[in-house]
Amino acid sequence: MFDPMLSFVGGLKFGLDHITPLAWGILGLLAVLSTISWSALLMKWILLNRTDRANRRFLSGFHDSPHPLAIYLTKEQVELSPLYYLYHAACRELAFHLVGEEEPGRSFSARLQGAGRISPSQMGSVQNAMERTVSSTALRLETRLSLVATAISVAPLLGILGTVAGLLEVFSALDAGDKSMLAEGTSSALITTIVALLVVIPSLIGHNAMVSRIRAILVRMDNFASELSGLFDRQFVDHRKVEEYLPSLGTLGAPAMPRPSTVAERSPTRA
Repeated sequence: MFDPMLSFVGGLKFGLDHITPLAWGILGLLAVLSTISWSALLMKWILLNRTDRANRRFLSGFHDSPHPLAIYLTKEQVELSPLYYLYHAACRELAFHLVGEEEPGRSFSARLQGAGRISPSQMGSVQNAMERTVSSTALRLETRLSLVATAISVAPLLGILGTVAGLLEVFSALDAGDKSMLAEGTSSALITTIVALLVVIPSLIGHNAMVSRIRAILVRMDNFASELSGLFDRQFVDHRKVEEYLPSLGTLGAPAMPRPSTVAERSPTRA
C-alpha cells in the first residue's frame, strides 16, 4: 500500500543527498532566520507572562487600597507592570497640580489634605500623561517582533530563490543531454521551498499569537486608564463653572472713526 509519509521522507532524504552548494547556503540562511525568529518569540512569551502576572498583582493591591493615591504615597513599586507605570505617571501629574510636587516627600500627605481641587483642563494633562504611557508601553512590548516579521517576509523569498536556481540547473543539465540530473536537481530545488515553509508557518503563528496578547494588554491599559480617570475626576476635579464677567461696550468706548478730511486725502485725485 502506498504511504504518502514514507514517500515524502524518502524524497526529502533523496533531495538532501543530492543538494547543491547554493541550496546549502540558502538552507543556512533559513536556519539563521528560524533561530532569530524563535529566540525573539521565546523572549517575548516570557516577558508577556511576567507582565500579566505583574498586572494582576498590581490590580489586586490597587483595588484593595483605601485611597486612589495610597500606592503612590507608599512608593510601592510593581516592576514589569504597565498598569503600575500608567498609574504612577497619572499620580505624578496629579500631584504636581495639587501640591506642586511630583514625588511625595515628608510633608506631602499633610499638604495633600489641605490641597484644593484641580480644574478640568489640568485633569486633561493627567489624561495626556496616561495616553503617553500607553503609547510608550506599546512600543516597548512590540520590540523584537520586527525580527519575526522580517523572518516571515524573507524566508519565502529565499525558498523561491533556491527553487529557481535549482530548476535553472536542471534545465542546464537537460540542455547538455544529461537526463540523470533531472530528479536530483528537481528534488534539491524543492528542498529549499519546503524548509522555507517550515520556517514561515510556525513563525507566523507565533507572531500572531504575540500580537494578540500585546493588544489584550493595551486594551486592559485603556480600560484601567478610564477607571483611574473616573476616580480622579470624582475626587480631585472641580467642575464648578467660573463666572467670567465681560466688560460692556460702554466701558470699552466707541471705536475711533477716521475724519472726513483724512478719507479725502487718501482717495485718488481725478484728472
